[in-house]
Amino acid sequence: TPSKIVCVVRNYRDHAKELGNEVPAEPLLFFKPPSSLLGHKGTVIMPPQSERVDFEGELALVIGKRATKLGADTDWKSYVRGYTIANDVTARDLQKKDGQWTRAKGFDTFCAVGPVVSDEVDVQKGLTLETRQNGELKQQGSTLDFIFSIPALLSYITAAITLEPGDLLLTGTPAGVGPVNAGDRVEVSIEGLGTLVNRFERG
Repeated sequence: TPSKIVCVVRNYRDHAKELGNEVPAEPLLFFKPPSSLLGHKGTVIMPPQSERVDFEGELALVIGKRATKLGADTDWKSYVRGYTIANDVTARDLQKKDGQWTRAKGFDTFCAVGPVVSDEVDVQKGLTLETRQNGELKQQGSTLDFIFSIPALLSYITAAITLEPGDLLLTGTPAGVGPVNAGDRVEVSIEGLGTLVNRFERG
């Protein structure tokens, strides 16, 4: 039960490029509300307000203890409870229409997470993420391709925002995001963390 879900924008160069955006000089952040959480094998409800809902597979981390103003020499790993998989579901048309992202990324069921939380993976050695839509490979990226590393993100975020135990940090998505249709099955896989599976249906 996170008090907040902090998400990173454009942490892969190829994803920034595919959406026609500049690579950011500093991390760009947004929040998803805890009410957007959905579990493994849950159904994402595509809202009637949106005509285009996209998948975005991501690595997420779970905060293990209170973190504030973490410095460059801090043992950042001691603040991480473990890692999991997330699907940062986005109403792409509303994201463009609204000019900010709270509604587009904050609908109920728009933050699918699971199936496990594990501290037995090594992000710094590189974890491969793959997203499949109805069995077809759509995204493939590595944590080695991050623009901003996890310690850099934690330092940047906690300079402004205290992270509490259970809070989630979504680390960004690689290129290949795309729209879903009602009835689609989306699977996000990361080695060592399994596969997050969710179906999409119209609300």
